[in-house]
Amino acid sequence: MSLHSLQTPHSGYHWDGQTNRFFEGWYFRVTLPETGQTFAFMYSIEDLAGGRPHSGGTAQILGPDDGYFCRTFPDPSLFWAWPEGLGLGHWRTLKAAATGRTPGYPAQPAPRLLSASEFEAYVTEGYQVTATWHQGQLEDPVAGRVAWQYHTAPVYGWGRPDQPQQSTAGFLSSLPIFEPGWQILMAHGHSTGWIEWQGKRYEFTNAPAYSEKNWGRAFPKKWFWLNCNAFDGMADFALTAGGGRRQVLGWMESVAMVGVHHRGQFYEFVPWNARVTWHIDPWGYWHMRGERPDYVVEVIGTTPLPGILLRAPTHQGMVYCCRDTALGQVSVRLWRRRGDKLEPIAAASSTQAGLEVGGRPWNQPWIKS
Repeated sequence: MSLHSLQTPHSGYHWDGQTNRFFEGWYFRVTLPETGQTFAFMYSIEDLAGGRPHSGGTAQILGPDDGYFCRTFPDPSLFWAWPEGLGLGHWRTLKAAATGRTPGYPAQPAPRLLSASEFEAYVTEGYQVTATWHQGQLEDPVAGRVAWQYHTAPVYGWGRPDQPQQSTAGFLSSLPIFEPGWQILMAHGHSTGWIEWQGKRYEFTNAPAYSEKNWGRAFPKKWFWLNCNAFDGMADFALTAGGGRRQVLGWMESVAMVGVHHRGQFYEFVPWNARVTWHIDPWGYWHMRGERPDYVVEVIGTTPLPGILLRAPTHQGMVYCCRDTALGQVSVRLWRRRGDKLEPIAAASSTQAGLEVGGRPWNQPWIKS
């Protein structure tokens, strides 16, 4: 299976050069089943034209035991991204070699994808990532240093691997009517490399990997999300589910979806082909059910952990407005419907699920029955 055949729609950067409010954000996750830990890298860039109150970038990392690391990138001119595929990077600070003052080194290169050795020679703080390579290093006076280098081999994009990959929001996502856009870039892959987190080095081979992105003017008014591709005894099972209140042509709608990849098949439950219901508590409990004429899925996520507050793009810039854990418990059951009977296809569980709620209000459960 070629990498190009697994590239999803919307893999490239969406900004069209306008000065209107705009953000784009990316999420890359690596799960380490042997240690029971997860690393999630969240990158965002806002108002790339510069000169605006929120112009610049942010890198957030969710680390072991739901640890948190964050660095801002105030200079948007040091950001780069490919419009035709997944590739982006942002430099925060550069070494003396990059200024041209060090003999044997040319002056600062234009922001672009660098070789691994070039990146280490020029960049003190920054990151770069494509569909197959992820590298970076960041330092904080209080939180310490984080560095990473790893390769990724995609297994699933969004859809069956032997068919053209799909837009997560359907064909209408090609039109700028949804606010925001959402695309799963890689539902499942295998990553090999290392991550150094505050003095400890984690090495891994073929670790489960996942990536997605959002773009638009702001995150939804309210949302929830579940993700896992490291299930107990199920190496080929990947779940992404979520829902929210989003803006469509000036009016708000509540929508949700569940997607499961398993043994080369893609089971999708979306508003245009299924009835999707949910019960989401303000924190600690997620329940979703999707029913199609041919398939049924049920997802339950729970956590006793308090989670960690994360920032997300809003009309007022990056704001702490969502709560996450990467150590959630999740169970998934999938059936084939034959008449009045449900025949089991798969049942999977994990204690390494990503669980999230965001936006507001969350003063009571959100139920759609």
